[in-house]
Amino acid sequence: MQPLFENKKGLITGVFNKQSIAWAISEQIFSGGGICGFSYMPDKPDDERKKNFSRVSKLIEGNPQAVFVHPMDVTKDEHVENLMAVAKEKLGGLDFLLHSIAFAPPDDLNGDTIDTSRAGFKLAMEISAYSLIALARAARDILNPGASILTLTYYGGERPVPGYNVMGVCKAALDSIVKYLAFDLGARGVRVNALSPGPLQTISGRGAGVDEMLGLYEAMAPLGRNITHEETGRCGAFLLSEMSSGITGEILHLDGGYNIMGSPGRMLDQIKAARS
Repeated sequence: MQPLFENKKGLITGVFNKQSIAWAISEQIFSGGGICGFSYMPDKPDDERKKNFSRVSKLIEGNPQAVFVHPMDVTKDEHVENLMAVAKEKLGGLDFLLHSIAFAPPDDLNGDTIDTSRAGFKLAMEISAYSLIALARAARDILNPGASILTLTYYGGERPVPGYNVMGVCKAALDSIVKYLAFDLGARGVRVNALSPGPLQTISGRGAGVDEMLGLYEAMAPLGRNITHEETGRCGAFLLSEMSSGITGEILHLDGGYNIMGSPGRMLDQIKAARS
């Protein structure tokens, strides 16, 4: 069997460091022979160390399968369009596009949803949800037939998860966008899906209270454990590859089965023991 991504080229957004889910997926793509370009959040003008650029460039240093690193502020259309121009120049057509971008102002994320500010809501929704539309539209003319777009979501967009707050609202919008884009791009043979992992130790995960969630998932999930970065990378790569060629508009849950539970499951034994 030929490598999963042999002769395949694509664009990866949202890598922040080695713990990023986007990086776990990238590693699987590299191992399958894929060629990738990367975007990163532009550094502030006064940041002489260029921390954002440095984090990504160090990860791919010396890797011939990583052909460029380019800045993109997803709130600016000209940045998105420029990124796609670079991708077209360096990669030609795109076989896959990974959207791994989300943000909410800390004051709004850490407060109750009812206290979300208007400005915070607008910014969180623009970066976390609308950005998928912006990227898909800008990439539309360079997506090859059979190309796959993947975004990252979370169960907090389907059910209230205390602490996830306004980001859950954004993920609900993102989940719906996946389905509408799947229809819009389906006539071109392009697929759009979402991967919904359980809690992982990432920068964004820690901002959303992942430490508290890890124990809950381990206790409640049918598999009785948390997922790993490697598992997430494999599932993401699957959805970006031709192995999932008949799947579009779907949300794949990767959480040890946590999402299927209608009760605390085996946690009930702990609850009973505590009451006895």
